[in-house]
Amino acid sequence: MDKEALVLWLDELSIEDIPVAGGKNASLGEMIKNLSPLGINIPYGFVVTSIAYYKFIEFNKLKEKIREALEGLNVNDVADLAKRGYAVRELIKGGEFPPELEELIKEYYNKLSERYNTHAVDVAVRSSATAEDLPDASFAGQQETYLNVVGAENVLTAIKNCFASLFTDRAISYRESFGFDHFNVGIAVGVQKMVRSDVGASGVMFTLDTETGFKDVVVINAIYGLGELIVQGMVTPDEYMVFKPTFQKGYSAIIEKKLGRKDRRMVYGSGEERVKIVNVPIADQKRFALEDDEILKLAEWGTLIEKHYSEKKGKWTPMDVEWAKDGMLNELFVVQARPETVHSRKEKNVIKVYKIVEPEHERAKKRLVQGIAVGDKIAAGKVRVLFDLKDAENFQEGEVLVTDITDPDWEPIMKKAAAIVTNRGGRTAHAAIVARELGIPAVVGTGNATEVLEAGMDVTVSCAEGETGYVYEGVLKFEVEEINIEELPRPKTRIMMNVGNPESAFRHASIPNDGVGLAREEFIIANYIKVHPLALIHYDDIKELYERLKEQGLVDDRGFVTFRAIYANANGPLKEKLAKGKEKRNVNLKRLLNDIDRYTFGYDDKKTYYIKKLSYGIAKISAAFYPNPVIVRFSDFKSNEYANLIGGQLFEPEEENPMIGWRGASRYYSPIFKEAFGMECQAILRVRNKMGLTNTKVMVPFCRTPSEGEKVLSVMEEFGLRKGDNGLEVYVMAELPSNVVLADIYADIFDGFSIGSNDLTQLTLGIDRDSELVAHLYDERNEAVKRLISQLISAAKKKDRKVGICGQAPSDFPDFAQFLVEQGIDSISLNPDSVLKTLLAVSEMEKKMGVAK
Repeated sequence: MDKEALVLWLDELSIEDIPVAGGKNASLGEMIKNLSPLGINIPYGFVVTSIAYYKFIEFNKLKEKIREALEGLNVNDVADLAKRGYAVRELIKGGEFPPELEELIKEYYNKLSERYNTHAVDVAVRSSATAEDLPDASFAGQQETYLNVVGAENVLTAIKNCFASLFTDRAISYRESFGFDHFNVGIAVGVQKMVRSDVGASGVMFTLDTETGFKDVVVINAIYGLGELIVQGMVTPDEYMVFKPTFQKGYSAIIEKKLGRKDRRMVYGSGEERVKIVNVPIADQKRFALEDDEILKLAEWGTLIEKHYSEKKGKWTPMDVEWAKDGMLNELFVVQARPETVHSRKEKNVIKVYKIVEPEHERAKKRLVQGIAVGDKIAAGKVRVLFDLKDAENFQEGEVLVTDITDPDWEPIMKKAAAIVTNRGGRTAHAAIVARELGIPAVVGTGNATEVLEAGMDVTVSCAEGETGYVYEGVLKFEVEEINIEELPRPKTRIMMNVGNPESAFRHASIPNDGVGLAREEFIIANYIKVHPLALIHYDDIKELYERLKEQGLVDDRGFVTFRAIYANANGPLKEKLAKGKEKRNVNLKRLLNDIDRYTFGYDDKKTYYIKKLSYGIAKISAAFYPNPVIVRFSDFKSNEYANLIGGQLFEPEEENPMIGWRGASRYYSPIFKEAFGMECQAILRVRNKMGLTNTKVMVPFCRTPSEGEKVLSVMEEFGLRKGDNGLEVYVMAELPSNVVLADIYADIFDGFSIGSNDLTQLTLGIDRDSELVAHLYDERNEAVKRLISQLISAAKKKDRKVGICGQAPSDFPDFAQFLVEQGIDSISLNPDSVLKTLLAVSEMEKKMGVAK
C-alpha cells in the first residue's frame, strides 16, 4: 500500500493501515482480503485517507485557527464546548479541496459506479478516526455517517462534512478526556456501496454477551430498514442469541429470540431528502426481521471474523460487527467490524459482585421503573430529568440522568452521571454503548422513566439482577465483593447452583461452579410465558366459547362470565379440562383473551409460543454452564400458583392444601394436564436435539410412588423424550419420606436423586413452615431429617446412583454441610450468592477430613 496515497481501494488495505485509513476502513480492507474468500459478503468501495485530510487542513491553513478556537477550553462547560465546536466545524466546512484531490475522488467514484453498472452509484460515506476502534481507545460512533449519497458533488460535500465531524462536541470532549492531541487523531473517509437494507433489514452483532462478557455466544440485534435507528436507539430491535460451541458442531443453536417493537424504519428519501423515517405495518412488526437460516449465517460470519482477528492479535478479540440485508438481492452483507472495547480490557480473573442488601420481597415494593439492564453495577443519586441539552448546564456530577433518548452530543453530560435511565433504546443504543464504556449502570427502554421519576428524588439504579434493570425509590444499601477466582480452592464435593432466572445465568456462570443442580422451570413460565399452558392449548376453544356467550348475552360490559355459563356452553375438549366446582365464580374472558394476544404477539400458534419460550429460557441456562450438567426440574407449581397465570382460573381446582395436592408427577400423566406436560418435553427436546445442549438433564418433582415414576417416563416417551436417548439422564427429587424408604426401587427407575431438603423437612416433621405457630420447629438439622438423608445417600451409593442436595441449609449451617460431606454426598447445589462461602467452607472441611482433591 502507498503510505502517501490520498485515495485507495478497500482491497488495497489491511488492519495495519489504521494510521492512514482509520479503524473501520482498515478493518474492511482486512476482511475483503482475508474473509471474502470464505464467503463473507462485504460491499466494495474506496477510502479518502488521513493523508488527504491533513492535506485539506494544510491547503486551507486551518491548523492554527483550530488550535486558537480551542485554547483554554473547559469540556465540563457545555455551553462553551458547543460554541467552540461549532466554530471549528464551520471553518472546515468553509474550506476547499485541493484540485488534484477533488479530481481523484471524482475518478474513484466514477469507477465505483461503473463496477455496479450505473452512472451514479448510491453510497454510504462514513468517517473513521485514525485512533478509532482500537481496544484501548474506543471512538465508536463519534464521527458522522451519510447514507444514500448519489453523485460526485454530493459525495464531495459528505466527505467535507465527515472531516468537520472530527470536531463534534463529543469528539472534542472525548479526546480532551483521554489525552489525545487533536491533530494526532486524523480522519479518513470510507465511500462504500450502499446495501439496500432500506427494503430489507440491518443491525449489530457482537461475538460475546455485551453485559457480562460471556464469550460463548453471538448476540444479533435486527431492525427493518437502514441501520441508523438502531444506533440512535429509536427502535427496539429483535434480539437473537446463538451458542458458539454447539453451533460449531453443526446444531441450529439459536438459544434465544426476542421480538422487538420494530415500529419504524429508515428508508431512502427523494431529492434533497436522502433518507426518511416511515411506520412499519403491524403484520411486519409481528414477524422477526430475520429467518433462522439468516441468523445462523450471520453467527457463522461473526465467529469467522472473531477467529481471524484473534489469530491476528494473538489473543481472544471479541468483535462488534454491523451487518445489513439487501432486500433487492435478498443477501446479507457485513458493512463494518471493530474490536469490542469494554470486555477486552477487563481483568479476567477478578469478579466484582454487586448486591443490594435489602431482601428482594422488600425492595420490590420500591421499584419505580424497569427496563433493559446495561452492565452489572449499582449506583444511587438524585434524579435530573432532561428533555433537551439546552437544559443541561445545571447538571451536577453524580446525578442520575433521566431522559427520553441520548445521542453523541449528550456524552459530556453522561460522563458526569452516576447512572443513566432512558425511555427508549435497546442494548446497542447510544446510551447503552456509552454507559458500558464509562462503566456506569444504565437502564434503557423503560418506556416511562421521564413521567415516573421526578427531579431531585433519590433513587438507586440496579443492573445487578439480571437482564432487567430496576430503578428503586430511595438510596438502598448495597455491597461490592471482589473475588480473585484463580485463588479459590475446588473441593472434591461438586458445588453446583440453583438457577431459575435465565437472565442472570451468564453472570452467575463466571463464579466457579460444577454446573446447575436445580434449574427451575417455574420462573421461566411465570416471567417469560405468563400464560397457563392449557389456556394456550385451548385458546381457539376459549375464543369460540366467548363469542358464543356474547351472542347469548351472557357476557357483561367488562367481559366477565360466570362459570355456570362456561360449564353449560364449553365444547367437549375444553369442558373435560375445566376445573370443577366453581359454579359461583366468574372470570373475565375478554381480558384473558386480550392478555394472551398481547403476550403471544408474533406467534400465530399458541402452543409453539409456549414450547419456544420455555426452550429459550432453559437453553440460556444450559448454555451458560455448558458443558457442566444442568438439571432442569419439570414444572412444580402448586394449583394455587398455576391459578395465578393468565387463564389459570379456568383450569385449576381450589384445593384445601395445595402443598400436598395436585402437583409434580401426578400432573404429568393426568388426562387433564398430560398435553401441557408434553409441551415441556418438546421444549427439552428442542434444547437437547436442535440446539445441541446435551448437558441438559431433567428431574421429576414430588413423585409419590415408584409406579408414578414409571408412568411419567412412559408419558415422556410418548412425546419423544426417552431416558438414555442421546445420553439423557432423568433424576427424581427426594423430598418425600416415601422417596427415601423406597430409594432402592426408585434407583432402578431413575438415574439419580436430588434431595429437596425444604419439603422433606416439612413432610417428615408434619410442619407448615409458613405457619407462625409451628415455624419454630422447622429445622433441616432435625435428627429425623438427617437420618433420612443419610439413609438415602447410602441407598443411592449401593445402586451406583448420583445423589445431590438443592436447598439453603448447607450454606446457612456449616455443621449441616459437614454432615453431608461426611455422608459422601456427590454435590451440593446452592443459590448463587452462597456458592463462594460454601465452596471455601466445604474445602476446609474436606481438608480436615482428609478427603480433599
